[in-house]
Amino acid sequence: MVEGGESQSGSLPQTDAHVNLSLLDGGSFIGDLSRVHAGASGKYRMYNWAFHISHQGRNLLWDLGLDEDRSNYTPWVNRYMLAEINHVGPRRTLVQQLAERGVGPDEIDTVLFSHAHWDHCRPIRDTFPNATATFGPGTGDACQPGHLKDSNCQWDGRYFDAENATESWAELGGRWQRFGPFEKALDYFGDGSFWIIQAPGHMPGNCLAVARLSTGYWICLGSDCCHSRHLLDGRSEIAEFCVPHIGKMTLHADLAAAKNTISKIRTLEKDFGVRTVLAHDVSWLVEGEDDVLLSLLDKHMLQARERVVRGEIP
Repeated sequence: MVEGGESQSGSLPQTDAHVNLSLLDGGSFIGDLSRVHAGASGKYRMYNWAFHISHQGRNLLWDLGLDEDRSNYTPWVNRYMLAEINHVGPRRTLVQQLAERGVGPDEIDTVLFSHAHWDHCRPIRDTFPNATATFGPGTGDACQPGHLKDSNCQWDGRYFDAENATESWAELGGRWQRFGPFEKALDYFGDGSFWIIQAPGHMPGNCLAVARLSTGYWICLGSDCCHSRHLLDGRSEIAEFCVPHIGKMTLHADLAAAKNTISKIRTLEKDFGVRTVLAHDVSWLVEGEDDVLLSLLDKHMLQARERVVRGEIP
């Protein structure tokens, strides 16, 4: 269904309000399939998507993807992640992509981070000088004090060091209410057009978002609640793997909570007709069959889609 309806899983809000939502290229890196799908193997290009949201004169970003400038990352990220994955930034920077939409970097007032992992989050002050970074509840407690106090810490002290932080940031707050199967959702603009939802499992403070388009369809920005469409559909299981000096782990801090969140996203799709875009999934781009999702692409991203289909850098 297009509009919200009642079910045992709650309901979606009835509203005529909407946001403008578009997909941004956030770069890519070489991923290891054995850490995503149980029993799988092999390397592949893992893409990073970001999003531009505009609503009544405001301009926001949902996640940032990757930057080729390694100074934007902590020593831990440089040592344990970037040295191994051959990461590349987007062919056109986020600033260039926004300019193609008529938006200057000084017009971005908020960068909403789904979570604080390095491939979604980095300092923004120099690129988006008027923006405040926003995280889900509990992020600060989980990430303090950051690398400025402990160089072996993956979390960025420029955000999370209470004494030496350089970035302007806040945690989401307000009236949390039910949205479909989810218990804690925030009506971000106050008109029902864009909801940020607490989505436990991947890491403390993890969130997803649901946006209503002008066509009446809803899009779930699932970020890293799930790392592929196969996992969301239940065609593959979440991989468990061993890391030296750590032991067995998954890509989620709390696997049971992550599975519960994935189940609720499935309910959004099944009961309410919500479409889902995950931060690293390209299945909908490759298949090219869902006009609602394809409406998120501008002319440049439509051209980039052909490169994605071939597994190339967009």
